[in-house]
Amino acid sequence: MLVAIVGVTAAVLDVEGRRAIFSATLLVLDAVGAVYFFRAARRSPYPSSWRLAGLSRIASITAGVTLAISSVTDAEALWWVGTGLRMLMFGLISAGAVISRMVDLSGRRRYAFGAELLTVLASGFMLTWYFALDPLIENWEPGPLWVATIGFTIGDLLMLVSASALLLGGAVPRITHPVTPLVFGMLLYLVTDAIWSALAVRGLHPESSLVLGGGIVLATALITLSPILISTGSRSPVVRQRLTGQPAWSARLPLLALVFGGGLMLIVTVREDNILLWGGLVLGLIVMTTSIMLRQVISLRDSRDLIVSDVLTGLANRTGLDNAITRSLRRHEHGTLMLIDLDGFKLVNDAYGHPAGDHMLTTFAHHLRASVRHTDTCARIGGDEFAIWLPDATDDTHTIAERLLQTPTVALDDDTVPIRASIGLAPTTDADDTIKDLMRRADLAMYHAKRAGTHSWTTYDPAMTDRRAEDAALTEDLQHALDRDELHVLYQPIVDITTGRTLGAEALLRWEHPARGFISPVRFIPLAERSGAIARIGLWVLEQALTARPSGSYMSVNLSPRQLQDPTLVHDVLAVLHRTATAPSRLVLEITESALVDATHAPTLQALREHGIRVAIDDFGTGYSSLQYLTRLPVDILKIDRAFVAELNGTPEGRAIAEAVIRLAQVLHLTTIAEGIETPDQALELQTLGCTRGQGYLYAKPLPAHALTEVSTAPDA
Repeated sequence: MLVAIVGVTAAVLDVEGRRAIFSATLLVLDAVGAVYFFRAARRSPYPSSWRLAGLSRIASITAGVTLAISSVTDAEALWWVGTGLRMLMFGLISAGAVISRMVDLSGRRRYAFGAELLTVLASGFMLTWYFALDPLIENWEPGPLWVATIGFTIGDLLMLVSASALLLGGAVPRITHPVTPLVFGMLLYLVTDAIWSALAVRGLHPESSLVLGGGIVLATALITLSPILISTGSRSPVVRQRLTGQPAWSARLPLLALVFGGGLMLIVTVREDNILLWGGLVLGLIVMTTSIMLRQVISLRDSRDLIVSDVLTGLANRTGLDNAITRSLRRHEHGTLMLIDLDGFKLVNDAYGHPAGDHMLTTFAHHLRASVRHTDTCARIGGDEFAIWLPDATDDTHTIAERLLQTPTVALDDDTVPIRASIGLAPTTDADDTIKDLMRRADLAMYHAKRAGTHSWTTYDPAMTDRRAEDAALTEDLQHALDRDELHVLYQPIVDITTGRTLGAEALLRWEHPARGFISPVRFIPLAERSGAIARIGLWVLEQALTARPSGSYMSVNLSPRQLQDPTLVHDVLAVLHRTATAPSRLVLEITESALVDATHAPTLQALREHGIRVAIDDFGTGYSSLQYLTRLPVDILKIDRAFVAELNGTPEGRAIAEAVIRLAQVLHLTTIAEGIETPDQALELQTLGCTRGQGYLYAKPLPAHALTEVSTAPDA
C-alpha cells in the first residue's frame, strides 16, 4: 500500500519532487527496517546476521541524511562520508547473509560454499564490467562521481553475493517462507541499481525515471517486509530452525553462472573489438572457471571421504583403517591395533534415545583424537566399536590405552554419564601378519578385557583362549538356573573387631551347575549383567537374604550397575522389605566404584537412602572413583578391599592405603568395614587404625542360613 501511494504521488511530481518523495520514503523504510531487523534477531537462530542487516539499515539512513545535507551545503567532506556509508550498507548486509550460512558449515564445506559464491560473483562481475565499469573507465575522468559509481557497482556485486548466499544456503525452502521477500528485494535492488549505474555512465539521467526510482523503493520495502513477518508473524518453528543443507537445485546455479559468462564472452567477441573490454571479461571468466574447478576438486575429495570416513564421527571407517594398516604392513612397519568397544552403550541408547547415543559416539571420537599421536589412525568400524592403528608402536601403546580409559563424560538430559570402554591390543609379530590376523587377536584381547571387568585394557597373548561360545552356553544355562534351584545364597558374618560380636552379614551368591560343578561368581556375574538376568536374580537374592536375616542384625546385599538402571528398582526393593517384614535400616546395599561415578545412579541411590536403606561401596580403592563423587553422592559405608588388608604387616608401608581409607571415612563421617581379615594381627592393626568392623575367614567362612543364625548373637547394629 505504501509503495503504491508513493508511486502515484511521484508520478504527478516533477523530477525534483520525485527525488524528494523517493528519498523520504527510503528513509522511512530504512528506519522501520532497522527496528524490525533487530527484533527478528531475537527470534532467529542467526541473531548476528539479522543485527548486521539492522546496522546496514542504520548506515543507509545516515548515508541518506549526510548526502542530503551535503547537497544543500556543498560540503565535499560530507559527500565522501555519505558515499562511504552507502558502501558500508552493502558490506554489512552482505556480511550478514554470508555469515548466516558459514556458521553451519565447517572444513571443506565452507570452501565449497565460498567457491560457489565466487562463481556467481564472477558472472555478475562480467555483466557489470560490460555494461557499467568498462564504459566508465573509457569515457569518464577519475573524480568523485567516478569513484562513487565504481563503489555502487561493487555494492551491487555485494548484493548479488547476499542473495546468492541465501539461495545457495537453503534460506528460502519455499516461496511462502518469511525470508523470501528479503531475497527478492535484494535481487530487485541489484537489477534496478545496476541499470541505474549503466544508464548513468552513458550520460543518461536515471534519476528522472519513475520506474527505476519506484523499483528501488519496492526493493527496499521487500527487504523490510521479511523482518516484519518474522517479528510479528505466528511463532512457527520454521524461522527458529537452523538450516540443515542446501536445496538440490542450488548445485545448478554456479553452472548457470558459468553458461551465462561464456555466452556473454561469445556475444562480446562477435560484436566488439576492444582490448580493454576483452581483458576484463577474460579476467572474470578465469576467476569463474578456477572457482568451478576448485568446487569440483572439493566434490571429488568429499566423495573420497565418503568412501573412507565415518559420516557421524568424521573418523576413518573400516575401509580407511584397512588402507592405513595395509600401507604400514607393506613398509614392514611394526605397529599395534587397538580394538575398543563401549561398555553399556546399548543401555544408554535405549534409555536416552538414538540422538543421545550419537552424541556419546561423537564425544568419544573427539576423546580418541585427543588421546593419540598425529600419525595414528582412529576409526569407527561398527555401531559402538572403534579401532586405532598405531604405526611404529613402542611402549607408548600402554600409555595411550591408559589415556583412553580416563573416563570422558557426556551430558545427556540432566545427567552426566561416564563413557567406559574395553580395549584389546594386538601388536604385530612378524612380516607375515595380515589385517585379518590383527583384527582376530585384538578382538580376542578385547573379549578378555570385558571378561576381566569393564573399563580395562588387555594385550593379546597366544595363551588366550576364545571362550565366547562357552560364555554363550553358560548364559543360556544361567537363564534357567534360578528355576532349576541351582543358585543358593551363603552369608559371611560382619563382626565388631573389638568384641567379636556379629553385627550383620553379607549375602554371597553361588551357582552349582549340574554338569560343570561350582562356577565362580567372577565367572557368571558378568554374564548375568550382560544378559540382563541379573535383575531377576538380584531381587531373588535380596528376598532370600532378608528372609534369612537373624533378628537384631542387618543384611548387606550386592547391587549391580545394571540393576541401578532399572527404573522400578526402588519400588521392587521396598516391596521385598514389606514382604519380609524388614525395617529399611536393616538393609545395606553394596555398589561398586564404577556405579558410584555414574551420575545417572545418584537419584536411585538417594531415593533408597530416603527410605532408610544404607549404601556401601564395595572393594573401595580398587576402582577409579573420584573424591568429588564420594562427597557428592549418597554413601554410608566404605569397605576396604581384601588386597589392602593383606598388606597389613605392622609396617607404615603396609598399612598406608588402609590407613588413608580409614582417615578419609572418618573425615566424611562414613563407617569402614575391612574385608578379608585372616589373622589376629591384621584385626589388631585395623583396630589400632580406627576400623572397628570387618569380615573374613578369621571370624567365619560364608555360611548357610541356619549356621548364620547360630553365630548371630549380637544386639542391634
